[in-house]
Amino acid sequence: QVQLVESGGGLVRAGDSLKLSCTVSSRTFNKSSLAWVRQPPGREREFVGVINWSATDTYYRDSVKDRFTLSRDNAKNTVYLQMNNLTPDDTARYYCGADWTAGWGPWLKNWKVYRYWGQGTQVTVSS
Repeated sequence: QVQLVESGGGLVRAGDSLKLSCTVSSRTFNKSSLAWVRQPPGREREFVGVINWSATDTYYRDSVKDRFTLSRDNAKNTVYLQMNNLTPDDTARYYCGADWTAGWGPWLKNWKVYRYWGQGTQVTVSS
């Protein structure tokens, strides 16, 4: 059984920072690519970023690459998303996704690749 639990969301003002966490209960955590995907109000899910199992490579959505940073602590089975200089366009429900079967490559920017998901955490940025 794979479970992902996100936390760290909240209501902030434009320009503020938040750090999201996702803890994964899975024996394959250390082999998994871990992604953050978000769903803005009334819109489809969209890829935010993904980090490989060794934390040596990442992909980011263009609109966040200079503001968001992924990291992971394999000893704690946790992946983090540090979000700086937030804007109202970042308002969304943020989901953590995991996969260990697809390898590593730019196809991981497709959120539909991920087999396992958490329930999400809401991030709301006011102007």
